[in-house]
Amino acid sequence: MAETETPAVPAPVIPAELLADAPKVKKPRKPRGKKADAPKPAGALEVILQQLDDSKAQQVVTIALEQKKAVADAMVVASGTSNRHVGAIADQVVQKLKERGYRDLRVQGLPQCDWVLVDTGDVVVHIFRPEVRSFYNLEKLWSANAPDDQWAV
Repeated sequence: MAETETPAVPAPVIPAELLADAPKVKKPRKPRGKKADAPKPAGALEVILQQLDDSKAQQVVTIALEQKKAVADAMVVASGTSNRHVGAIADQVVQKLKERGYRDLRVQGLPQCDWVLVDTGDVVVHIFRPEVRSFYNLEKLWSANAPDDQWAV
């Protein structure tokens, strides 16, 4: 058998500028959804304090958290007279904040209404029944005199 020679196919020539490692530019990701489009309104603390006053909340205390290593700028602690009053205060605060343009609100504790937490991101609101408030005593825990770091002994 005679072998037939096949002509060699030349390799394609690739220009040097295509072979150079060009830096890849990442496009900035655009946030998606309604929450990303809406700017966060300013003045949540004032709206919350006004609504707590309108809702007849008792013993309203505001604690500045800028000096602490915290996730919020301020904390508001208030009391209601009963479970129903605590739930109503929390509902009214959430409703007023939504009217003012706050959309990313997190609320915990509404079914029991012993202690309801409303988190706006910048301000955290704790609404207690009086007995529960005295038990947890958040004012003492987050006061200016409380230590920043706790050491294990």
